[in-house]
Amino acid sequence: MYDLKIKGIAVSLLVLILGHPAQVVAQTATVAGDICPGELGAKVDAIANRAEFSRSRWGILIQPLSSTATLYSRDAAKYFIPASNVKLLTTAAALQKLGADFRIKTSVYSGENGSLYVAGRGDPSIAEAQLKSLAQQLKQRGISQVNQLIGDDSYFQGNAVNPNWEWEDAQAGYGAPINSLIFNQNAIELLLSPQALGQPLKVTFAEPKLTNQWQILNNSVTVAPTESEFIEVGREFDRSAIRVSGQLRVGAASEPAYVAVVNPANHFMQQFQQVLAAEGIPVKQALVSSNFPNYNQELEAVESPPLAQLVKETNRESNNLYAEVLLRLLGKATGKMPLPQEDTSEIGLKELKTVLTQLGVNPNSYILADGSGLSRHNLISPEALVQTLRLMANSPAASVYRASLPVAGESGTLKNRINITPNRVILQAKTGTLSGVSALSGYIEVPNYEPLVFSIIVNQSELSAAKVRSATDEIVLLLNRLRRC
Repeated sequence: MYDLKIKGIAVSLLVLILGHPAQVVAQTATVAGDICPGELGAKVDAIANRAEFSRSRWGILIQPLSSTATLYSRDAAKYFIPASNVKLLTTAAALQKLGADFRIKTSVYSGENGSLYVAGRGDPSIAEAQLKSLAQQLKQRGISQVNQLIGDDSYFQGNAVNPNWEWEDAQAGYGAPINSLIFNQNAIELLLSPQALGQPLKVTFAEPKLTNQWQILNNSVTVAPTESEFIEVGREFDRSAIRVSGQLRVGAASEPAYVAVVNPANHFMQQFQQVLAAEGIPVKQALVSSNFPNYNQELEAVESPPLAQLVKETNRESNNLYAEVLLRLLGKATGKMPLPQEDTSEIGLKELKTVLTQLGVNPNSYILADGSGLSRHNLISPEALVQTLRLMANSPAASVYRASLPVAGESGTLKNRINITPNRVILQAKTGTLSGVSALSGYIEVPNYEPLVFSIIVNQSELSAAKVRSATDEIVLLLNRLRRC
């Protein structure tokens, strides 16, 4: 949803901070000939020790999937900022704790005096189709009008936006708030279109009904065909105003952009009110309340796709909101009654560590501050990632977990990486990118060797994300040339 695919030359901060950055084709040179395991270390060092990486930190661990024997290790036990590689731990714990068939239910309950209560439980997949289904179910029940439509947004407690996230992240669609009533991933989609040379970009809402609800502060411009292209979109925190800056070329294709909604629960209720009205069920008042009766009659409900699909969206598309929902579901799955001021995400972090420790992951090999990887307070060692990948490969959820990962040259955030080599590389791995951070961890099927599990993390880099990814891909291509000798 948030991979803007900006056309290549200058990439805005909005894109660089994404857990799934604008896709860049890895321009890696391939060298013919197999290599022996004993040669691997020198060849990997030759890449990581290049002068251009003299100020960067590399953390690497490469092992056979079948054992803990090490083919290559470089600061593998040390902590690194992992970016979206955090999602490997979050999704592993969710599958272990909740199971691949788990679904999230959103329910509508009857109240007094013609009122209805909508109880959200964090389903990140709800869009207009799900609300329409609920409205149609209610219509079939004979409900013709609603005096009060009351939203219960209390299932997840605590901060909707992680206090450790950077200011820019909390404005963008990829850093949308996480709550119990989620609609369209709590983001507003815009379409930015070039106009005549020197004119500002045309800003169009994907949902036209939002046009009159937001002020657009437009500092963008349409430039000549020889100019670079970039866009930056953010929003004000104290009012309904969206900032647009950057430039697109004359005649270029339109570009999507996303900003986080200001009040997600109210946004959900407004959307549901409109959907009900469209189905012939007028609603006098829609609101979010903190005072709820004990629900006793569920009228209708919609369910999310199974957890296996939610995990696939989380890992393949590096969807931050989905990952943060999974973290909070781990917190709810403890079954304990939280204290009034207790944060569901904090409970989830504790439960994640408990579940992964039971799986066999060293609890001292990582420290997490969120479930998505947006926080720079996250610290993970390559060892922790390799250990998680290996243990999950031997778990009952192995096939679901592995199938959730992007496939090089085919899907997700790896669709346009490692796809220009003469021989196909069978790679399933999770990407991760923040400014100064690049990570890739996963599985590779080596034609003339055995399956490998690996983690490659680069921190403190002043180089472009494309350059660091290219070097990472070179290491992956070395692994693909391994043979027994």
